[in-house]
Amino acid sequence: MKITITDLFELPSAIIYNPDVFSNTNKVVINSNLAKKNSIFFAIIGENHDGHNFIEDAIDGGAKTIVINKEYYKKIKNDKVTIVTVDDTTIALGDLARIYRKKLNGAVISITGSNGKTTTKDFLASILSEQYNVVKTEANNNNHIGVPLTIFNAKADTEILVLEEGTNHFGEIEYIASISLPDFALITNIGDSHLEFLKNREGVYKEKSALYSYTLLNGGKIFVNSDDPILKTNMKSFKKKITYGFKGKPNVKGKILGITTDGKSKIEITSNNVKFDLVLPVLGITNAANFLAAVAIALTLDISIKEIRAAAKKLAPAKRRLEAKQLNDILLIDDTYNSNPESTKAAIELTAKIKKYRNKFLILGDMFELGRTSKKMHESLSEVIAKYKFNGVLLTGKAMKHLYNRLKKEKQITLFFKKRNELADFINKLDLSESVVLVKGSRGMKMEEFVKQIENGNK
Repeated sequence: MKITITDLFELPSAIIYNPDVFSNTNKVVINSNLAKKNSIFFAIIGENHDGHNFIEDAIDGGAKTIVINKEYYKKIKNDKVTIVTVDDTTIALGDLARIYRKKLNGAVISITGSNGKTTTKDFLASILSEQYNVVKTEANNNNHIGVPLTIFNAKADTEILVLEEGTNHFGEIEYIASISLPDFALITNIGDSHLEFLKNREGVYKEKSALYSYTLLNGGKIFVNSDDPILKTNMKSFKKKITYGFKGKPNVKGKILGITTDGKSKIEITSNNVKFDLVLPVLGITNAANFLAAVAIALTLDISIKEIRAAAKKLAPAKRRLEAKQLNDILLIDDTYNSNPESTKAAIELTAKIKKYRNKFLILGDMFELGRTSKKMHESLSEVIAKYKFNGVLLTGKAMKHLYNRLKKEKQITLFFKKRNELADFINKLDLSESVVLVKGSRGMKMEEFVKQIENGNK
């Protein structure tokens, strides 16, 4: 499991200088601060930084091979490192990752979807780790750069590589899947995410389903959420599939047996002759769906019920994704990593159904990347909010003004804050004792700052 000089010669458009000083390696970095002895440094041109400006730093850190765009070659005067010139370093990174992936003996599992892909990935990796040596996507490395870097993290003893694959533009999943070449693939759901670029749910499906196509082309197997209407409609066109869901007769069926007073799900799972139930240590029906998806793959890979139970006890939500924080007699739900209509509605439903706390508050910021549907999608949140009684619905952001205007007609205590500092001041004066508080919004809204404020005020 090493990158060889032969691998570098296979890169399209590559010209290699000083090949005689090259040493086989499995260390690939794009951050000069992470360069170590004998690593390969790719000089990537990003939105804020040009990696070509940090070449000397990478060499000082121990990088022995530098991959650069060909027009920069004349600027480098160093015959002690191997220099690889290419047309585009970002494309070359993906090309080398594809070469490296083909060396893997272990299975590659790729997960995408509008909601829940990170949590499903984490749940699955945790369950599979009971039996296998697993490497998974860390942090938010799910794009055309992050996926290749994750592939390079796999070693000779890696038995399963679990990849999260994200997108917000057409063609990204197809490109990433052509690099990862999955043996198994799962799409959690098709929702109203990234509509600014993907237009509508059919556009989201068109983009996401490329993962299925590449997996089947690779001789792999796909997992289909039969509860998702768009996936269910299209699943007949795919062979070698395993279905899962809570409705109908999927191959792996889940059933919610009940919800605890603090919002945790008791779930029953049935598949062939297997039947078991357990209480998940994480909040919400959405996490139960993510767990069911993970179990569908785990059962296919011969994970036992005993191993699933053991892994379930260790499950925890990904940071800022329905993350429950107990602050004295306050349950603070931090769901600030990102936001879209489906995940927001699910989080609101969850908050409303937690019976352990007398009071319930919503603190909501804008949902981004909804394009022309933004006004409609924000207004649609009023339907789920109106079904329940909240002690306060606090809104901020230009788009949330549309929800505020709609909720004014409902019997809800609803306040809109044009300025963030006004919302912060109001929260400081708010009595949140015996309350469950949901804070949610898209990443650019920085709603986590209000989470930190509540934490600091209730230590």
